Amino acid sequence: MNVTRQLNCRDLKCPMPIVQLAMAIRDLRAGDTVAIEATDPAFLVDVRAWSRMTGNPIASEVDAAVKQVVIRKAGAP
Repeated sequence: MNVTRQLNCRDLKCPMPIVQLAMAIRDLRAGDTVAIEATDPAFLVDVRAWSRMTGNPIASEVDAAVKQVVIRKAGAP
C-alpha cells in the first residue's frame, strides 16, 4: 500500500493522536492515505470511532504495543 503521509504519535495520550490525524488528513486529496503509529492503549477504539464518524475508512490496522493504522481519505481518488 502506498502511504501518502506518516504520523508518529507514540507517547501521545488521548485525544492527541486523533487531533494529529484530523489535522493531517485535512491537507490530503481523496484516496490518499495516512499511516499512524500510536502507543496510547485507547487509540484503536478512538480511531475506529473517528473513522465511522468522519467516513474516512481504515485501510489496515495492527493491534500490538505500538498500534499501527492506515486511514484512507474518503471520496473518489
